Amino acid sequence: MSFRNQIQISETKVPKAAIGLLIFVLCFGLFIVGYDQGQLFSLVQGEQAYSDLWVHEFAHDMRHAAGFPCH
Repeated sequence: MSFRNQIQISETKVPKAAIGLLIFVLCFGLFIVGYDQGQLFSLVQGEQAYSDLWVHEFAHDMRHAAGFPCH
């Protein structure tokens, strides 16, 4: 008696658009966490956003953990 083992290898390819979207989300998130000083909310709030710094305050500890100095 002889047995045959068949191994089926399937290759899945990730679309380039998905990788591009992930890179965009990474870069945008890095900007928000590391460099935003009111720019994001200034689109809605105007000049008041530069003194409120909502995103800065919400991501403050994450900024320090990532190594971004902020004060």
